[in-house]
Amino acid sequence: MSPLEAVSAESGETDRSEPIITVTPEAIENLRELKDDEPDGDLLGLRLAIASKPGEDFRYDLSFEEYLKAAYTDEVRTHDGIKVIIPGADVELLTGATLDYTSTQGLVIRNPNRPQAPSIEGLTSGDALSAEVETLVATEVNPALAAHGGFVTYVGHDGEGTAYLTMGGGCHGCSMSKMTMLDGVQTMLVDAIAEIERVKDLTDHTTGENPFYS
Repeated sequence: MSPLEAVSAESGETDRSEPIITVTPEAIENLRELKDDEPDGDLLGLRLAIASKPGEDFRYDLSFEEYLKAAYTDEVRTHDGIKVIIPGADVELLTGATLDYTSTQGLVIRNPNRPQAPSIEGLTSGDALSAEVETLVATEVNPALAAHGGFVTYVGHDGEGTAYLTMGGGCHGCSMSKMTMLDGVQTMLVDAIAEIERVKDLTDHTTGENPFYS
């Protein structure tokens, strides 16, 4: 893992006096040391961007760049003398996140937000049935999966009884995730919502920390 890699443990004018993320003192100290090793370090800020696509677990891109050259749409905040640059498109998904540093993992991002659902052509996601599914996922399904560090994200339905979801966190790539989706999540949705007859997992299980599909 390189010094600037991080691991995961979501319009209008933004108030630049308000922080977007929290940066711990440990992370500040580490960033200051790294920045001091760079040429023109006093001109550099930490750029923190989301590198993953919708429907994937969060992955992050951290790098130093000159904060005076940040794009107009970027948000720049100062944390104890360290400039943090966040692309405008990622502000919502990073709001409330914490950047920390540990001796075993290096820089770590703890993000309370959920990745955006992927957009799949032909699926419906903005109707009353979708709202019912999303409510059940938020109030019943994900709390049940939270003990395993996992969650599901509703993508949409096909109008023929199939709800499409992705799995994230501890359920992404886990050897038990197929059983969890089919036996657990499907049962909860089918029992509670008459219009749903089955679920389909759209997760790419060849990725994640413990991939089992090939």
